Amino acid sequence: MRILVVEDDRRLAELLRRGLVAEGFAVEVAHDGHTGLHLAAEDAYDVIVLDVMLPGLNGYRVCARLREAGVWTPVLMLTAKDGEYDEAEGLDTGADDYVTKPFSYVALVARLRALVRRGRPERPVLLRIGDLQIDPASRCCRRGSVDLTLTAREFAVLEYLARRDGEVVAKAEILAHVWDEAFQGDVNIVEVHVSALRRKIDAPFGRHTIQTVRGVGYRLAADAPAG
Repeated sequence: MRILVVEDDRRLAELLRRGLVAEGFAVEVAHDGHTGLHLAAEDAYDVIVLDVMLPGLNGYRVCARLREAGVWTPVLMLTAKDGEYDEAEGLDTGADDYVTKPFSYVALVARLRALVRRGRPERPVLLRIGDLQIDPASRCCRRGSVDLTLTAREFAVLEYLARRDGEVVAKAEILAHVWDEAFQGDVNIVEVHVSALRRKIDAPFGRHTIQTVRGVGYRLAADAPAG
C-alpha cells in the first residue's frame, strides 16, 4: 500500500513513517494542510492518515476539499481532541475513520488495512492469480493449499502486481509504489525482490506467474508453466 501521512508533529510523523515502512508500505509525509492537500490531490495513494490540527489548513478542510474534488481515497483522521462532536465533524467532512491520540499502533495499522478493503469496493478481499491467493488483510499468500512465507517487501511487490493483473507494470512504478519516489538506492532492488518471489511462488511449483517484459517491466500470468 502507498500511504500519505499528514501530521504536523514531526516526531510522531517520523515514528509513523518508520513503523509503516517496516510493515512494507510506501510512505510519504506532509507537515501542513496545504502540502497534504496538494499531494493527496495530485498523487495516487491507497489511504491517507490525516491529522485534524494542522497549520495552514486543518484536517477537516483538507478532507472536505478532497471530496469536493472527487478524490475518494480512504481517510483516517488523527486528533488529540476527544468527543462525539469532533468525531461527527470529521466524518461529516468525508473521513472514513477516526482515531484519538494516544492510539495503539497495531490497531492503527489494522484500521488502515480495513479502510483499503472497505474504501475500494472494486478491489476483492482476496486477490487470485490462478491458484495463487493473496490476502492483503492478513498479509498471507498461498499457492493452492501451500502457505508461502514472504517478507513484507516481497508481499508488497506481489500485491501491487496482482492489483494490476494482466497489465505490464514498469519497474519505476513498482519502485515508486512499494518503496517511494524519494528512494535513493539501487533501482535493481526491484529485480532482487522479483527474483526472490519467483523462487518462492513459482519455482517450487513449476510455474512462471511473474513474467518479464523485456525493456518494460513485469506482468502476472495465471498458471503459466515454467519455460
